[in-house]
Amino acid sequence: MCGRYALTADKDALALEFEVDATTDVQLPPRWNIAPTSDIYIVRERQEGGQRVRELVVARWGLIPAWAKEESIGARLANARAETVAEKPAFRGSFAKRRCLVLCDGWYEWLPAQPARAGVRQPKQPYLMTVTGRQHVAFAGLYEWWREPGTPADAPALLTANLITTDAVGVAAQVHDRMPVLLDHHAWSRAISDLPEQPVAIRPVTTDVNSVRNDGAYLWGEFFPPTLDPSAVAEAEISDQDSQDQTLF
Repeated sequence: MCGRYALTADKDALALEFEVDATTDVQLPPRWNIAPTSDIYIVRERQEGGQRVRELVVARWGLIPAWAKEESIGARLANARAETVAEKPAFRGSFAKRRCLVLCDGWYEWLPAQPARAGVRQPKQPYLMTVTGRQHVAFAGLYEWWREPGTPADAPALLTANLITTDAVGVAAQVHDRMPVLLDHHAWSRAISDLPEQPVAIRPVTTDVNSVRNDGAYLWGEFFPPTLDPSAVAEAEISDQDSQDQTLF
């Protein structure tokens, strides 16, 4: 799974990098500890005048199916498994018609807590994961529009989105058994399957990341857990394993 990530870039810089045609007016602040239910940037495509328009928009992290009765379900649907996304009732409609890119700088995964010492429970150790040579990363994602039941059809709808995850490979699998599906810079509009390999680097970061109340650039500062060997942290190439043969959008 992926339960926390970072994105610090200005929306206009992201719009240029991801080659969008339209950009939201909303400037989200830089954040190093984004959690589900937060506002996030996604890139999606829509039809306009018979042409596809790619746009950078703001969505809430945690997909709410259009048929959902309560928006609280979104907090439980922050991720979708690549192996079942095409069949799950909560995701299959979005997977068929509403795919997107979720933009980030890097994401976090956790190793289990170390054995307690002198009766003190040790916190889980977070690791930061980034794609070598790229400041920003595109996750494969889904989006959906939701209105509270009973709301008029012309009332504003809430845009929500989530991430697609797959089996972790390489060095990432040493930390967690799942990872987001990463899209290559030149493969954003291609099938999710058969993507070029991307080198992923991991390193430990402060356990302050464990609390969603903590945020700031210091979370990415140099940190070596006292119980782990820093030399064990290395770079490795990660290849995506999703087998769905459909276009992203």
